[in-house]
Amino acid sequence: MRPRLRERGHPGPATGISVKTDAQIAAMRRAGKVVAAVLGALQAVVAPGVETAELDRVAEDIIRSHGARPSFKGYNGFPASVCTSVNDEVVHGLPGRRVLREGDIVGIDVGAMVDGFHADAAATFAVGEIAPATRRLVQVTKQALEDGIAQARAGRTLRELARAIEARVVASGYSVVRELVGHGIGAAMHEPPQVPNYAAGANALKLRAGMTLAIEPMVNEGGCEITKDTDGWTFRTRDGGLSAHWEHTVAVGEDGAEIMTAPEGAGGGG
Repeated sequence: MRPRLRERGHPGPATGISVKTDAQIAAMRRAGKVVAAVLGALQAVVAPGVETAELDRVAEDIIRSHGARPSFKGYNGFPASVCTSVNDEVVHGLPGRRVLREGDIVGIDVGAMVDGFHADAAATFAVGEIAPATRRLVQVTKQALEDGIAQARAGRTLRELARAIEARVVASGYSVVRELVGHGIGAAMHEPPQVPNYAAGANALKLRAGMTLAIEPMVNEGGCEITKDTDGWTFRTRDGGLSAHWEHTVAVGEDGAEIMTAPEGAGGGG
């Protein structure tokens, strides 16, 4: 597996989209609790002077201490258990000797597998005190995720979900990354359907109870264009502007979504 989002393209027909059983969702729920524990712990570790490699070390220790397996590590050669994307890096930043500095933001993406099923989530954290404009970008991206999750209920469509995310982002003066999108998730990290964050990229596929999705807006303060570094993994904004990333794994329900990667006590949804 590879901890990267699906490339841009319209989702295909419903063929191949799995509706999970109660037992499968229970396994994903257990994986989601591990992912939530990692992000909760890393929020306390993120600070000026910390190397991104330390974030990876802490994450892997927590994942394995729960009897889970890192979803990302070793997938198509990816060397780490988390992605750490700093400032203008959109997603898939490689942990290493980079030192976090006061005023940075770092997006941390993590996946875990329990009993053969995955969960995947991301959060963007402030490093020390950040500028008000930077904080607003992070908050709007999180709100866009919440708006998308509110549409993840039976009978709604992928286009409605994408439109909700895009509307929040555009109204706030930012841009949605279009070349990378969210995805279905389950026994594989990336399953159908693709889950775009902009309406024109999504189709009218109706959501059904039991579908499981990784919804993940990636929002740039400037233009939507991105580039890939020579490391083959890290995507960053073409114009050098900041980018934020938030993600949850959800199970579509009749009356709303269950957020399986939410912190303890915060598992409800839309």
